[in-house]
Parts: sequence; structure tokens; C-alpha cells
Amino acid sequence: MFNHLLSLLIWLPVVGAVPVLLAGSGRPSLARWLALAVAVLTFAVSLFLIPQYHLDGAVMQLREDHLWIASLGVHYGLAVDGISVALILLTTFVSILVIVGAWEVIQDKPHQYMAAMLVLEGLMIGVFCATDALLFYVFFEAMLIPMFILIGIWGGPRRVYATIKFFIYTFLGSIFMLIGLIYLYQKAGTFNLHALAALPLSMTEQTWLFFAFLLAFAVKVPMVPVHTWLPDAHVEAPTGGSVVLAAVMLKIGGYGFLRFSLPITPDAAAHFAPLVIVLSLVAVVYIGYVALVQDDMKKLVAYSSVAHMGFVTLGIFIAFMLVRDAGNLDAAKLGMQGAMVQMISHGFVSGAMFSCIGVLYDRLHTRQIKDYGGVINVMPWFGFFYVLFAMANSGLPGTSGFVGEFMVVLASFSANPWIALFAAFTLIIGAAYTLWMVKRVLWGDITNPHVAEMKEINGRETFVLAAFAAAVLALGIWPQPLIHLMDNSVAQLVQQLAVHKI
Repeated sequence: MFNHLLSLLIWLPVVGAVPVLLAGSGRPSLARWLALAVAVLTFAVSLFLIPQYHLDGAVMQLREDHLWIASLGVHYGLAVDGISVALILLTTFVSILVIVGAWEVIQDKPHQYMAAMLVLEGLMIGVFCATDALLFYVFFEAMLIPMFILIGIWGGPRRVYATIKFFIYTFLGSIFMLIGLIYLYQKAGTFNLHALAALPLSMTEQTWLFFAFLLAFAVKVPMVPVHTWLPDAHVEAPTGGSVVLAAVMLKIGGYGFLRFSLPITPDAAAHFAPLVIVLSLVAVVYIGYVALVQDDMKKLVAYSSVAHMGFVTLGIFIAFMLVRDAGNLDAAKLGMQGAMVQMISHGFVSGAMFSCIGVLYDRLHTRQIKDYGGVINVMPWFGFFYVLFAMANSGLPGTSGFVGEFMVVLASFSANPWIALFAAFTLIIGAAYTLWMVKRVLWGDITNPHVAEMKEINGRETFVLAAFAAAVLALGIWPQPLIHLMDNSVAQLVQQLAVHKI
């Protein structure tokens, strides 16, 4: 099994979606239990990555390589490093909670909903394993299909508009990546990522390729100014779709920078790093103010995701300044580690925040902040979880939200104190928009009679929120295992930053 562990992780949920789909609308309970069994089994299999991945061994491990399209030399190539392992574990963990969270909520065609979630899980894992650029592209694009279905069928009133906007933005960006990959194939005769990283390229070539990759991955992160699809997608998506989108799919943009932009176009990435850093700071500061004025809870958390993901791109590209300009490899490594920790942390925190909003929406069928008030009087346990996740979203020490952001701010200070100042400013803005939302939703007197009728969270909802809470606190109190898991991979990436191709 261990020789094909990665293939098992990819195709187990995809194949498992078939019996879930065949259960049909006449047996919704069977479809739910089958989907949960597949998700739990996938998570159990993913846990084998921990003992099988040797922290002191080669960076890319558990390799699988089979000729796929002989005429083009395309391979079904899979391997993982510490960063991939962490993101795969995040994916399998969140997938269980999404299925449990939708247990009673999705009443219309639950078999199709659960099957789409499982297919999406397998495709996302495939992205994190692919070592062939064309295989990566196939998984990268195929993810759009189940997410398009999830939003388009089970979304809100403007779901058609949101799905089309989501599809156009992400598909348009990835077209440029495909053109770049075709050009690289013409030069190298292979789609192997390791070979493409070693391919000598002029500065002009690197520049065009860098912006091709930037467009594809900036949309996925999403970065300013190509972020406008995200709030619409989140607002219209069902709760499970929002959780997966925020917790896992956004991370694929940051992961793409690590696999393509940094190793293939290091000189262009270093040259244009200030541009990405400025866009990241705009996301951190300006988008925080945009979140502050939102009336819809989902839209507020969606904008906060843009701001928090700005820390990921900031940590990745600040490393270029530290390596190329200052020769400070330790600080560059700290910034890169912070970006990776922030990716995992944001997966937990954003997933939890959207789950909390889903709990409220299931009871009152509105996401408008003004319709609530005094919720903690009737739902004290829910209030406990909501405040915890809000604190984590604000970057409170002791929660996972603090660790990655603090590491990125420290690394930024080594590069330029002004960058660190603007980056740290998000701790104030983040606390402002998050805690103000909590104040208006949870505290005060009950002014809406429908709020007084709301029921406390049930066992299913408690399980989902408690699992997220455990992850947020564990990573916040003891981040060392995660940092150690990714240490070798980050160190190699930092070394690649110093490589000149021209």
C-alpha cells in the first residue's frame, strides 16, 4: 500500500463518490453514511503519511512515476514534501467536518452534494502531490467542476452569477499558466517540475513566465486586484462550499507560487518581489478596511480571508528580499515558515468562522449582522466557540492565528521596518472588524424575537466546532511539530531563491 499511498489518497474519495452517487435521492441516509465512511477512511490513510515521511531524508518522497501520455512524454508523477503532507492532512481533516456539517442541512439531492465533495477532496489532494506540470494543471482545472456544481446547485439566490464569475476568473488566469507550460515544454521537452526548475531561462523569458504564473495563482489566492470573485462565491456558496473554498482551495494559489514561480523563474520573481509585496500589503491593510464596513457576515469573513492570505504571499516574497539583498537566509526561512503556518492556520480559522455563520444561518436564514444581537443569551456554548474563533481570526497569542502572522512580521522587520509596520497593522484592523461583528451578533439585548427562539448547537454541530477549536488551539500552543515537518522543504526553497539562471 505504501508504494501507492499517494494514488490511494487521490482516488479513494473520487472512486468512493460513485457508490454515494448511486445511493440516489431515495436513500439519503445511506448516501450520507457512505460519504462519511469514505472521508474518514481517506483521513485515516493520510495519517500514514506522518510515519512514512522521513523528516531527515530527501525532500520529495513517496514517489510514483508512470508514463501517461507517451507521445508528449507526460508522466503520472507524484511525490510529497513536508509542505504537501501538511496540506494533504488539512484537506482530509476538513473534508470530514464538511460532510458532518452538511448532514441535516443539505436536504435537496444530498447524494450528489456528498459525491461532489468527495471528488473535490481527491482532486485537491492531487494538486498537492503532482510533480508533472501537466498533471498539476489537470487537477488544478478539474477542481473547478465540483466547486462549480456545489455553488451552482446548492448556493444562494445569486448562485448562477457567482459560479460564472468564479469560473471565468479562475479559468482565465489558468489559461496563461497553460501557455507558459507549453512554452516550457517546447524548450525542455518535458513537463517534469524538477527538470523545468533546472532549465536555463533568460530574464525576458522568466518575466513572461512569471506573470503567466502570477495571474493563475494570484486569482486562486486571491490577491488584490483579482480578488473580487471571492466574496460573491462565499456569499452564495453553501456552508460546506465556503469552508472548503476558504480552508483548502485558496491555499493552492500559495502552493503554486512555491512549485512554479520560485524555482522556475527565480530571477524574475526576485525582480518583481516588491510588486507582490505591495499588493500583499494592500490586501492586508485596505481589504481589512473593506471588511470593516460589511453588513453580511459571510462577506466580512470572505474579505478577511483576502487580508490573511496577503500574509502568505508577503512571507513568500519577502524571502527574496532577505536572500538576494541582505543575504539573510535565517530570516528568509522564518518568513517562508510563517507563510506556510499561516496557510494551515487560516484553513482552520476560516473554516471554523464559516461553520459558525452556517450554524446561525440554519436557524434564522439570514446573514445580515443587524438581524442578530444577544445570541449568547440563548446559545452560550455557540458563543464560546464563536468568540474563540474570532480571537484566532484577530491573531490572539495562544491561537493558531498568531503564530504565522508573527513569524512573517518578524521576517519583514529584518527586510524593512516599514513593511513590518504595515503588516503588523492588520492585527488592529483584524481585531476591529472581527470583534465588532462579534459584539453586534452575540452581545447585548435580544431585539429580534426570532433570535429568542434560536436553539443551542446540537451534538453534530458541537463536534464540528470542537474539532476546529482543538486544531486552532493545538497549533497556537504547540506549532513546533508543524514547523519541524516543513523545515527541510522550506530550507530547500530558501536555497533555491539564491540560484541565478542568468
